[in-house]
Amino acid sequence: MSNSTDGPRSAAVPMPLRAALLAVVVEAAALVGLAGAFLLDVLRGLVLNVGTTVAMAVFFLGLALVLVAAGRALWRGRRWGRGPVITWQLLQAVTAIAMTGVLPAYLVVLLVLMSAGVIAGVLWPSSREYASVTGSPSVIA
Repeated sequence: MSNSTDGPRSAAVPMPLRAALLAVVVEAAALVGLAGAFLLDVLRGLVLNVGTTVAMAVFFLGLALVLVAAGRALWRGRRWGRGPVITWQLLQAVTAIAMTGVLPAYLVVLLVLMSAGVIAGVLWPSSREYASVTGSPSVIA
């Protein structure tokens, strides 16, 4: 594999990486949905602390953007996308486990399994080989 930073990859994206990136898109969409719900609650006057709620919405939108950018980087064969994606999966799994008893058990299990599946898909040998291009973490590239 070439380590150039010129243009998109010509090889097909491996199936484990495709599956992992599909899950990342679903997670990013869920974060955008949560941010939207927070902002709707603010507009309806249902929150006590508007500043905190708006800050959480902005944080979730930012996190969704980082996940999309990292997923795009992996899709294009750029290695730097692994870090943000795997970091989010670990945080998501640990948070889900910490919320056992608060969240329904099926949701905790789903979040942990989804995180494990994404990590496995990103670190699968064919995925690592495919996403091995080094270079700057530019979302434009």
